[in-house]
Amino acid sequence: MSFGQGGPFGGPGGSTPDWEALADESRARSRRKRWVVIGGGAVAALAVAGVVAVAVINSNGSPGGNATARPTASGQSALPDDKPSFPDVSVPPPPNPQDYISDPKKDTAPLTPATLFAQKSMVVGEHSYPQTSTASTADCTAGAQGALVSSLNHNGCRQLLRATYSQGGVAVTIGVAVFDSPAKAAAVMNENKPNLLPLAGGGVPANFCQGSKCRMTTNATGRYAYFTIAGYTDGKDVTAGETKAQQISRDGGAYAFTQIAQRGKDQAAKAAEQQLKEAQRKAGQTS
Repeated sequence: MSFGQGGPFGGPGGSTPDWEALADESRARSRRKRWVVIGGGAVAALAVAGVVAVAVINSNGSPGGNATARPTASGQSALPDDKPSFPDVSVPPPPNPQDYISDPKKDTAPLTPATLFAQKSMVVGEHSYPQTSTASTADCTAGAQGALVSSLNHNGCRQLLRATYSQGGVAVTIGVAVFDSPAKAAAVMNENKPNLLPLAGGGVPANFCQGSKCRMTTNATGRYAYFTIAGYTDGKDVTAGETKAQQISRDGGAYAFTQIAQRGKDQAAKAAEQQLKEAQRKAGQTS
């Protein structure tokens, strides 16, 4: 069978293939492929080496740079963990005002009618009552009557301050007794003998709540016991159904408590201010 001229294996005229030439050409192609592979591998190796070199430079710092700088995600160096230090200016918790009306060692502010009853009128809510007179005595029994005398005496009363307020035909005398401890003040309250001696003057007659029925109360806070005696300035008896004497009595008790509590707040605020100044002074020495 003849394939004619130019057959698949033929040279010119369909002669037998030159097997030696074909073998040489195949070996040449193999050598070219091997060099391509080897060359590509060399390029890849160089690229990896370059990455390692960059990592080494970033971790050790650039020449003349800060050796403690750290690489970041962006390849830039971060600042070291140097944080500014501040002096300790911690301040103790604010003092408790109740402590200052409970402990004689802390309750050292001046205690007179002028400091305890400083306002010239007793204002409670919508009610206002002008002050008519004040008094203070170290002999607590001098400002008491009846069963209250012995109660103040055997519980060790140190001072008794009184103030009277009047408006619209009624008046109230407030008494504040000072003791060495809250327990003593509470004992007087629990004995419930509120026979405070009324304090006349400034338009309140001498016979105020003398020989007539008046409303009396007793209470305590901290080392203070406080009392009220309220009634009509014309000598009329206080009855269960009337309201004016009851109102001024309630207001007198509320006002006494407020004034004592304010004494504690004022002393606690002053102590807190001193604590702050001391803390600032220490901070200035350590800064």
